[in-house]
Amino acid sequence: MIVGVPKEIKEDENRVALLPVGSELLKRNGHRVLVEDGAGEGSGFANDDYQAAGADVLGSAREVFSGSDMIIKVKEPLPGEYGLLKEDQILFTYFHFASSESLTRAMMEAGIIAIAYETVQKANGELPLLIPMSEVAGRMAVQEGAKYLEKLMGGRGILLGGVPGVEPATVVIIGGGVVGTNAAKMAAGLGARVIIMDINLERLRYLDDIMPKNVITMASDPGALRHWLPHTDLLVGAVLIPGAKAPKLVTRDMVRLMKAGSVIVDVAIDQGGCIETCDRPTTHKDPIYVVDGVIHYTVANMPGAVPFTSTIALTNATLPYAIEIANRDYVNAIKENAEIRKGVNIIHGKVTHRGVAEAFGLDYTPIEEVIT
Repeated sequence: MIVGVPKEIKEDENRVALLPVGSELLKRNGHRVLVEDGAGEGSGFANDDYQAAGADVLGSAREVFSGSDMIIKVKEPLPGEYGLLKEDQILFTYFHFASSESLTRAMMEAGIIAIAYETVQKANGELPLLIPMSEVAGRMAVQEGAKYLEKLMGGRGILLGGVPGVEPATVVIIGGGVVGTNAAKMAAGLGARVIIMDINLERLRYLDDIMPKNVITMASDPGALRHWLPHTDLLVGAVLIPGAKAPKLVTRDMVRLMKAGSVIVDVAIDQGGCIETCDRPTTHKDPIYVVDGVIHYTVANMPGAVPFTSTIALTNATLPYAIEIANRDYVNAIKENAEIRKGVNIIHGKVTHRGVAEAFGLDYTPIEEVIT
């Protein structure tokens, strides 16, 4: 199989979907790798590194797309890339379809096989290709939130951990999954008072056991949110329903309970956001906006700011799946690997993920009816 790696064109996206060693391993398995000129530079990997690993470096994205059976990317294709896709081409990347009907319809019209990193799922429910970036985003949520609490950034002028004689900031985290757990670890490590909320009592019991004493676990409901939001300095949205839109758990009226100069970081923004006032994604160059005096940070590709770390973490997880798809061909890979099968969101114009179909009122087709 010919595997293509284009350069990411999303604003401020410096990650790359394949390390040079990934090219070497794919080549060992009998495949050819096409890499766009400069694709790895933002993450610290030069063209020479890919060529030394056996990849062919091509001068344009068009050459990479046209010559490849499977494209592996980091972020969803943008409109400028739609016309480069070929019917029956495999596209393996983060899609987050439920946040964009236009993207969903464009991929349906392209006739591709869309395998989404974020819905590849193990039998125990674990999302192995989402976990590494969720770990990065959860930790970054606290890092960025702490920055925007500074007065010069428009915040209340609060040090997250306080100092002796001065109380620390209060950080409320909605969602006790990978993002929420990593955010809680970071905030607790800095000395903040942390409240982590979830509807899963079993998960809360686990978190209560492993977290330090400055982390309080709370059952999540509207009453608990209304109680804590007036005291909240940093609110982190960390709610995920795999492949589907995030539920709006914090209403605008709830946001009005927060103090002026407090900060919201909605990590769920790439699935539509779990806070009502987080209604649009921002970029690293223009990351915030203010609603009712509260700073909103809604960057959809947070790990793109730390591309060296993020690229290695991501490709450690994605490469084995990419090799399996290439080795078996996508039909056999889908039939034989239930994890990859769950990753298929669209195939030949048909939506095969129920959450995506329900997000936009589209027809849902079980993948078993497409792959026989």
